[in-house]
Amino acid sequence: MKIKKGDNVIIITGKDKDKKGKIIRVLVEENKVIVEGANMMKKHQRPRKSGEKGSMVNIAMPIHASNVKKVE
Repeated sequence: MKIKKGDNVIIITGKDKDKKGKIIRVLVEENKVIVEGANMMKKHQRPRKSGEKGSMVNIAMPIHASNVKKVE
């Protein structure tokens, strides 16, 4: 892979096409990357302590490395 953590990229396909962001994490074995603020999904989170409420959290999901392009 020619991209690494911290690189600025633009998404070239999919629902987040033309969005720009920084790579947070690289999953080498799966050939995927996680881009900050792109491909966001909602996740239900259980309460951790008694008396605390559960919530919905937005999490950035992985995108295949071929769907992003490095921006200079």
